Amino acid sequence: MKLVLTIVGILAMLLGAWWVAQGTGLAPIGFMANNMDWAYRGAGLFVVGLIAFIIARRQ
Repeated sequence: MKLVLTIVGILAMLLGAWWVAQGTGLAPIGFMANNMDWAYRGAGLFVVGLIAFIIARRQ
């Protein structure tokens, strides 16, 4: 369970960071480019991934 939660947390953080980069225009690729809604969703996903990662590390 610890390994699964760690992997899910890392993937969520990476995906969230990518969404923030696209939403803010740092990586203007695709339909999410320069759309702040995606940046907010990405920030939320990053936080969820970080929480999952921290919980996995404490087990």
